Amino acid sequence: MITARWVRALAGASAMALVLASPAALAQNNQLKQVDANVVGEQTVFTVDLQGPLSQKPADFTTQNPAKIAIDFFDTGFAKGRAQYEYAGKLLKSANVMQIGDRTRVVLNLARNATYRTEMRGNQFVVLMDNVTQSAAAAVPTFAPTAPAMQPVAANRTLIRNIDFRRGTDGAGRVVVDLSSRESGVNIQQQGQHLVVDFLGTGLPNDLRRRFDVTDFGTPVQAMRASDANGSARLTIEPRGNWEYSSYQTDNQFVVEVRQVKEDPNKLISGQGYRGERLSLNFQNIDIRSLLQVFADFTNLNIITSDTVQGNLTLRLKDVPWDQALQIVLDSKGLASRRNGNVLWVAPKAELATKEKLELEAQQQINELEPIRSQVFQLNYQRADDVRRMLLGLAVAGGAGGGGAAAPAMGGAGTSAITRMLSKRGSLTADPRTNQLFVSDIGSKLQEVQVFLQKIDIPVRQVIIEARIVEASDTFSRNLGVKLGFAMPKSGSSLSTNYGNSLPGATNDLSPALSLPAAAINGANPATAAFSIFNAAAGRFLDVELSALEADGKGKVISSPRVVTANNIKALIEQGTELPYQSATSSGATSVQFRKANLKLEVTPQITPEGNVLLDVDVNKDSVGIQTVSGFAIDTKHVQTQVLVENGGTVVIGGIYSQDESNTVNKVPWLGDLPVLGNLFKNNAKVNNRTELLVFLTPRILNDSVSLK
Repeated sequence: MITARWVRALAGASAMALVLASPAALAQNNQLKQVDANVVGEQTVFTVDLQGPLSQKPADFTTQNPAKIAIDFFDTGFAKGRAQYEYAGKLLKSANVMQIGDRTRVVLNLARNATYRTEMRGNQFVVLMDNVTQSAAAAVPTFAPTAPAMQPVAANRTLIRNIDFRRGTDGAGRVVVDLSSRESGVNIQQQGQHLVVDFLGTGLPNDLRRRFDVTDFGTPVQAMRASDANGSARLTIEPRGNWEYSSYQTDNQFVVEVRQVKEDPNKLISGQGYRGERLSLNFQNIDIRSLLQVFADFTNLNIITSDTVQGNLTLRLKDVPWDQALQIVLDSKGLASRRNGNVLWVAPKAELATKEKLELEAQQQINELEPIRSQVFQLNYQRADDVRRMLLGLAVAGGAGGGGAAAPAMGGAGTSAITRMLSKRGSLTADPRTNQLFVSDIGSKLQEVQVFLQKIDIPVRQVIIEARIVEASDTFSRNLGVKLGFAMPKSGSSLSTNYGNSLPGATNDLSPALSLPAAAINGANPATAAFSIFNAAAGRFLDVELSALEADGKGKVISSPRVVTANNIKALIEQGTELPYQSATSSGATSVQFRKANLKLEVTPQITPEGNVLLDVDVNKDSVGIQTVSGFAIDTKHVQTQVLVENGGTVVIGGIYSQDESNTVNKVPWLGDLPVLGNLFKNNAKVNNRTELLVFLTPRILNDSVSLK
């Protein structure tokens, strides 16, 4: 039995038909007579014939997913009330015309998003749609390679005036972009977990080139980033969780809505991929053919059923997408389906497999009898010999792992191989001098080769990587020491009572009784201060010599190597000194060899679909150390890692912090431990040295329109 939902749908459709056919609804100042579509050159021309000229310009807007153009004719009726026109063109698939109140809406269903413009020609309204997809490179005018802040902007170039963000009533994030003209081409696509909107040939003011944090709005959108991409404006939307989006354009305003996808607890089978309109079915012992007819009526598909499809089925499904419900029905009876356009063929799985096998065998026989054709392909960026080896399924020496097909032609490490693309009868020859490929094979294989070359024979994006290696040092040393000596006058000599003058008699100078002087620091001798103490009763002199030296130093060394390389291609830049040393050979003789003490940056960048850069980095900062018997030592600082960085961002990939702190005391036992006086019987050496090494990396993706100087 058909559920109540179907009954309500039929009743609603009947009521709508009565409304559309009522005289009040048809009492309009103008009438839409007919519509027509033609392909003229590289444009699809859609014409709307009206009874008379329009009193006001129709309002139109577009949606990106699915691709549609909607046009509202105000104060205009449609005699048929509702009609659908099938065109099955490469761009325009169909058109729906319906009257809603005092206006008539025309909806153009497109195969993909396309740029268009509208014109009024008397009693006709014309929509001109471009059949050829406009690439971002073709849409961007050529400018001189100047800095973005000083880049001139053409007077007639479309600009982004403002970027706004709002929260919808259902918690959806709504991104609103105001354009200076409605002629801007828009390309929206999902890249990984991000949504990227490219406004082709559209300028972006400097004050809008930034990141927008919209986390506080409580929507699936966390942030947006507006940037310039090859002269076009790019808006990267960063949602989170399970989400879906829709977009449309009204006049000069482009809107993207991102909403959360909630799992339906009544869904029988969880998982992605079922997006059909939901329906409910409740049948007892229904014939499988009758059930398939229900699906045909609900989906407007033409269903062809094989004669071997038999049997009855009992099922109850509630609020299930129709494509999921159909799959459940087919699986329960061992059936399968194949779709061609709006025609669905249903048959047992074995029957379909046998038919497809026979078709493949027939196609293989045709390929073996099909005449061989030859075609010459001119390569621009790839090497002809590398491409020849790829087409033959041979390993390409020098292919960079993970670099795809474009990497082998640029060189790198490792090897790569793909499956042979040519047929058994196919052959090819590469001409290195002209960089051309001469391919002989059947027509279908030549087409595959052409598509393959279009994908790999493209310019490789380039990345400039800048490293900053910062070495900072802070050293402090302090040495304190003392010397003690005793002296006495010679016998028979008199002592002067004025201790400030020289003694009249010569004294017997002895070696110091205690010698603990301060040591030199970095070749500098310590300062000394000496004085004598005379004991008249004992007739003795006490000589005291104090020495002290303190050194404090700070230093910083910044090294900044930078290198430009292609995507997925290893780059190396180094600068330094090669130190000679002698080594013994197998014959017993000696030979001179060299060791490097240099600054080296070795990096392999990989541009991700989100526009970030994945870096394999190897950084060396070596310097000449102390001299040994075998030669100079090499002080090494080495960092090797893999890191993901956003375009233009900076990351610290490594750091080494070391501190050398010591306090050495040499003293006379027991006497050196006395308070205060103990300082006369010891020396002290204090050292506090700190060094720090930091390595910063900044990758930037180069635009194709920017030339390096």
